[in-house]
Amino acid sequence: MKTRLCDLFGVDVPIVQTGMGWVAGPRLVSATAEAGALGILASATMTYEQLEAAIREVKARTSRPFGVNLRADAEDAAERVALLVREHVHVASFALAPNERQIKTLKDAGIRVVPSIGARRHAEKVAAWGVDAVIVQGGEGGGHTGSVATTLLLPQVVDAIDIPVIAAGGFFDGRGLVAALAYGAAGIAMGTRFLLTRESTVPESVKQYYLGRTVADTVVTARIDGVPHRVLRTEFVDELEQANSVSSVTRAIRNAFAFKKMSGVSWRGMLQEGRAMKREGNLKWTQVILAANTPMLLRAGLVEGRLDAGVLSSGQVAGVIDDLPSVAELIERIMNEAEQTLKALS
Repeated sequence: MKTRLCDLFGVDVPIVQTGMGWVAGPRLVSATAEAGALGILASATMTYEQLEAAIREVKARTSRPFGVNLRADAEDAAERVALLVREHVHVASFALAPNERQIKTLKDAGIRVVPSIGARRHAEKVAAWGVDAVIVQGGEGGGHTGSVATTLLLPQVVDAIDIPVIAAGGFFDGRGLVAALAYGAAGIAMGTRFLLTRESTVPESVKQYYLGRTVADTVVTARIDGVPHRVLRTEFVDELEQANSVSSVTRAIRNAFAFKKMSGVSWRGMLQEGRAMKREGNLKWTQVILAANTPMLLRAGLVEGRLDAGVLSSGQVAGVIDDLPSVAELIERIMNEAEQTLKALS
């Protein structure tokens, strides 16, 4: 089942594993690449040195194409772009739109540029700048998300631009892949489904917690980092929802100090990122301050396994997942289901 996505990225199947912070490390990314899909390494929660080591570890594990997710507004974004060029990484993905200079540098080096977008106008904007493809995430997706469902957002974007569109938000099986292709997408991207595999480094206790949830057990809240963020509902998340603004800002400042110490980012760099977030998202400064919560609260949940002090990004799709296959088993299953679905339709 070859699509434009396969040709563009040099992969065997039209499936992308998204660059989830604290989750998409070398083990998961290399397993995805070896299974014929595109794995994307998450770098927003890594120092430059950690990213350099992670890229080399993936290359030691597999010779297949893979990608790296970057923050376009990071203090050392230029150095990270140069690292991808030097290491001949195949794909650069972005949660926030890269600027035209970054796009040109990457494309001149033969690297495919793939931002994630949540609105038709954003897709049109980055397509005009020359990106190679876009990941379109509907409201069902985990992490930062919008209010428009994939089934409505996807056809809008497909009709608006002529570059490959990758559908995200609510996908977990072969039926979903066929549905996305029917809408005109070139493939699907999945986060929660890959988080719940054996190669994912998320603690086993946390994986079991995910498996016990229903489709009604996620919540979209702005109390984590100031913008809509879909996570699993826990007692801790309920506490965040009910917290007053003073305690929320105090927690965010405390987390900002912790993240600075862990990441090595300077205060100047954090301020620059904050200004970029404010400008791109039209946010208030209180919302920007709250954004300092995100990396540390996610680390507490997805790395330390602390449901009492961390958050767990999740798409609604967690409610229909009930097993922990290997990445290879998952991709083979999805492709077999897709073929069976197409046969049934014909």
